[in-house]
Amino acid sequence: MFKKMPYSTRKFIRSEKARIRRQFFDSKKQQELIAELYNKILGKTPEVVKEAGAAEVINKAKEKKETKKVKKTTKKSEPKKKK
Repeated sequence: MFKKMPYSTRKFIRSEKARIRRQFFDSKKQQELIAELYNKILGKTPEVVKEAGAAEVINKAKEKKETKKVKKTTKKSEPKKKK
């Protein structure tokens, strides 16, 4: 599924998920916030979260990322030719 994350990242995710579950009683809202958490940290969501019904949140997060990734590119000047 994913590469093994560092212990500190796993610990952070675990604590944030616990905080979300304590703060919000609505299970759909919990799933959406957990999906957003994974999007912020990993850039993608695990399959378990996708199957849980947070597809709308995932799509919105992908759209936001696509708009942010647009970069302006400049042409590099060609090296000067020696005579």
